[in-house]
Amino acid sequence: MKQLKKALALAALTAAMGAQAQTELTVYTAVEAEDLAKYAERFNEAHPDIKINWVRDSTGVITARLLAEKENPQADVVWGLAGTSLLLLKNEGMLAPYAPEGLDALSPKFRDSDETPSWVGMDAWMAAICVNTVEAEANNLPMPTSWQDLANPVYQGHVVMPNPNSSGTGFLDVSAWLQMMGEDSGWTFMDGLHQNISRYTHSGSKPCKMAASGETTIGVSFAFRGARLKEQGAPLELVFPSEGLGWEVEATAIVNGTDNLEAAQTLVNWSISRDAMEMYNEGYAIVGMPGVAKPVQNFPANAEELIIDNDFAWAASNREAILAEWANRYDNKSEAE
Repeated sequence: MKQLKKALALAALTAAMGAQAQTELTVYTAVEAEDLAKYAERFNEAHPDIKINWVRDSTGVITARLLAEKENPQADVVWGLAGTSLLLLKNEGMLAPYAPEGLDALSPKFRDSDETPSWVGMDAWMAAICVNTVEAEANNLPMPTSWQDLANPVYQGHVVMPNPNSSGTGFLDVSAWLQMMGEDSGWTFMDGLHQNISRYTHSGSKPCKMAASGETTIGVSFAFRGARLKEQGAPLELVFPSEGLGWEVEATAIVNGTDNLEAAQTLVNWSISRDAMEMYNEGYAIVGMPGVAKPVQNFPANAEELIIDNDFAWAASNREAILAEWANRYDNKSEAE
């Protein structure tokens, strides 16, 4: 009995020492909330000595928070934020350059262009239109096939899209329209679209969720959310507009000044590992390591052919002006945060 008690006490002491030795990382993210536990669990299978404390919100909110904390950073790592946001943070001197293990295996599109990159990419999310087929039939609405279709007055009051000031998905849409159509034609298109919008949402996934539940007929959202909801049985048709799709790199970076640099580097190393890429591919059809991605249910097989040639540097440098102009024109239909 004494030996058993000693063994139990030793085990408890060992566990306590292990817990005390665990490094904690504050990780800012815009990854979908339902996936955060999976990300941490998979990482901890390889690195149980590092605990992730998540701070999660929409892309615009996390970006604004990081900028507000510039002089007193609170995050150690950003794991899952739009590449354009990380370019903005890089330009502010807020990211610590680091060449993670396995960098050479990444596609050039999925890394900062500097020799020692300030950010590395994980996956790409792309725009899509979620259409509730039951509501479309009930309202005698045709199935859209293009972005321009959404400006047709027949859809008045039936369209919801994300606010680009808070949503990365909203911003990639607006940025892509301006790049595809040209700035003057892009704003003209958005003027017409605005007439059909019932509201602009805080998050990028909400319009598709609203379409899935019948709260709206059409939700401008992103493919990952629509594919998952359709898989769960929602009466959705996913439309990938003929003009091309805006998209964004979801990326990872170390915040300059972190007190946990070694652990932060460990996380970034893992974030571009093959195991991580296979995890991202469970929801995203395009990942940063060529040759890894397998088809994802309800995604088009030619996903990479549908995305536009996105000028991320242009989008990042013009982000503030684009968002200000958008708010000036359309913010009257934005929902409260």
